[in-house]
This record gives sequence, structure tokens and C-alpha cells, in this order.
Amino acid sequence: MTLTDQSTQVRPGEELDAAVIDPYLKANIPDLDGLPRISQFPGGASNLTYLVSYPGRDFVLRRPPFGQKAKSAHDMGREFRILNQLNSGFPFCPKAYVHCTDSSLIGGEFYVMERVKGIILRSDIPAGLNLDASRTEALCKSFIDRLVELHQVDYNACGLADLGKPEGYVQRQIEGWTSRYQKALTPDAPRWEKVTTWLHEKMPADHPKPAIVHNDYRFDNVILDADNPMRIIGVLDWEMATLGDPLMDLGNSLAYWIEADDPAPVQLMRRQPSNAPGMLTRRQFVDYYAARANITLDNFDYYYCYGLFRLAGIVQQIYYRYYHGQTQDKRFAQFIHMNRLLEQMTLQVIARSSL
Repeated sequence: MTLTDQSTQVRPGEELDAAVIDPYLKANIPDLDGLPRISQFPGGASNLTYLVSYPGRDFVLRRPPFGQKAKSAHDMGREFRILNQLNSGFPFCPKAYVHCTDSSLIGGEFYVMERVKGIILRSDIPAGLNLDASRTEALCKSFIDRLVELHQVDYNACGLADLGKPEGYVQRQIEGWTSRYQKALTPDAPRWEKVTTWLHEKMPADHPKPAIVHNDYRFDNVILDADNPMRIIGVLDWEMATLGDPLMDLGNSLAYWIEADDPAPVQLMRRQPSNAPGMLTRRQFVDYYAARANITLDNFDYYYCYGLFRLAGIVQQIYYRYYHGQTQDKRFAQFIHMNRLLEQMTLQVIARSSL
């Protein structure tokens, strides 16, 4: 059984026409022969990701989802630019080849990048990797090391100084996600009013050293070398990357981090093997990050609560599309339960916080 990430049959309603895509790619990428086969990668709940396979050469095509989308989300041109320019300072970005702005071609903008073939960890570590607790801990620390390295990239040297506005970043995130959540409300969704009030009242000052923030850094956006799974060879999904507070980015990653000792309902949300023997706990994750980044973190509650609320906002935006029949993907029916559970978790953190 292969351990590399595999594509599958395209989901109903998300098909692409190879006869339309083929001439466009051949006009923009040299030395392509034959006709492509198109399949879809099953992971992801935001942008759609396809494998476009020519004889002897594979590409990955990314396009926005079908249906209503947040105004600032799914910017294909922005993600294309980040991949090409950030690679000089963070050599884990796949090479991007072409960005198509003609939405009439496949019903939306898209870009095409190289396929970095490797292993992507999803809910559990495959038994075939033979990772004991010691090797799993080393992999976990390597995962955190890459995040620290990203936050230390000289974004000016990469030509990305205009990627975002670090000043007022925290306030914009809190206000922005509050607004986006409210716009995506459905009658069955929690309102999160106590949490948003707390986040506004406890808002910290801007970080003294702004950084490139990935905004979706988790194991299923990381590619491991198939020949040496302890080695990270790629980082994916840069659509939400910007300049801002690296601790907010760390909070985003911690929101996905489900520990082995978390209650059973929380375990149902797990989408990465953060519960495996050897994986660090959330507290250990933060402490290791702080040590590697050479900073002091006395209280991380605010950033963790922000991460949980932001995750709920993403979940609710996706559920909104399902609720209104804009997507047929049955996975999203359960997102309303995830939203409610995230609110409960956040309120528990706030209740015991010393902030």
C-alpha cells in the first residue's frame, strides 16, 4: 500500500473539463504532451484541489469552491504570488506555474503548481511509517520548527512587504472574524457573543516583531518525504497568508491541536494525528515554540481563544454554503455540531483564564 497522498474520483458537482483545461495549460507551460487525466484530492474544505496528470508529469490545480464565498477569501492570484516569492526565504513552497484570471474557463480563477509528491498525515499516522513515540516527538518538533522558521523569514527580502499591514493586525482580526461570523450565521448556529466581547476587552498590543503568518498551519498542509518521513519537504495552502502577529498564527495552529486526553466529543473534531503517542500537548507545543523562537510566553489563553473562534468562523462559512444548498458535500452537514463544541471549549478556557 502506497503512503503518498492519493487523489480520487472528482466529487459530484465539482468536475473540471479536461478538454477546456488542456489547451490553456499547453499554451502556458512548455513541453506538455497527450491529454490530461483529472482527479481530486479528498482533503480540504475550502479551495478545491485537483491532480492534473500528463504522461510523465503531474500538476496540482487550485480553484475556489462553488457557491457564495467571503469577499476577501479564495484569492488565487495572491496565493500564486506568495508561492513564487516566498520560496526564496522559505524553501518549502511548491513552484507555481500559471495563474488564470479568466473565470469563464472553468467557472472561477485558478492556478497551477508543481506536485510535491510525498506523505500527508491526516487523522492518524499510517502504520507503515513505523513511527514510535520517540520518532513521533521528533516529527512534531520538526513541524513546529518549520513554523518558527516561517515566522523568522525576512519578508522584505522576499518582496512581500506589501502582503499585509502589521499595524492593528490583532484588532482587524477580531473585528473581521466577528463580522464574517455574523454574516455567515444560520438559525441553528451559536452566536458567540460572550467570546467576542471577551476578545475585544482583552485585546493585546501589536506584536513588536511582525511576521509572515500562514493562518492554516497544520499537519494536513505539510508534505513529508516518502523516503524519509521525518523530513518536511513542502508546506501547502497559502491562501490566507499575510503579515501580522506570529502568536495569532500559533493560536490558529493550536485550535486544531486535539490532545489524547481531550474529551470524546472533542476527539471527533480531530483531523490530524496530534493525539498520537509522542506528540506534544498544547502546553508543550507553546513552550517548545517559545524556546525555539527565543521568546517568553506567560499566558497564551488569548491567542488560543482567538484561534478557536476563528476556526468556528471558517466552519460556519462552510456550513452556510451547505445550509443554503450551495454545495452538495455531505461532510459539511456535521459542521454545525463542530461550531457548537468550539464555543463550549472557548468558554471553558475563558472561565479559567487569569487574563
